[in-house]
Amino acid sequence: MRTFDLAPLYRSTVGFDRLFSMLDGFEAAPGYPPYNIERTGENDYRISVAVAGFADNELLIEAKENTLTIKGDKQPTEEEKSGEVLYQGIAARAFERVFQLADHVSVKGAALENGLLHVELVRELPEAKKPRQIPIGAGKVSKPRVVEAKAA
Repeated sequence: MRTFDLAPLYRSTVGFDRLFSMLDGFEAAPGYPPYNIERTGENDYRISVAVAGFADNELLIEAKENTLTIKGDKQPTEEEKSGEVLYQGIAARAFERVFQLADHVSVKGAALENGLLHVELVRELPEAKKPRQIPIGAGKVSKPRVVEAKAA
């Protein structure tokens, strides 16, 4: 029997909760930069990416169709060039993270706070796609009428 590893799909999609609630238990593979995907409300989500050392002008967030791309490109400063680094444990390499978004999920905003980039997402279903309740009326359903017509 052949098994399929859905872990990469599980960790890079937002808004497919019903599908992935069945697949709970997959451990996400490590990568750079690390990130969290949180559900903050019924239709609200947050992606938090650890971007320590990056300024807001070195980060690019792009939403196109059902894809969210976060890019970081660190530009070395004069201060960093002049000193000698004895040990570098903080990674400052360029990166690109791509997340697949479900239908009707859009980016609400982004903020850089304490080395974490928070991207707020919201799922907005159009009125035509929302479930609606049909009231049940007692005896108010019109009965079909029989139309009789004679051939001339």
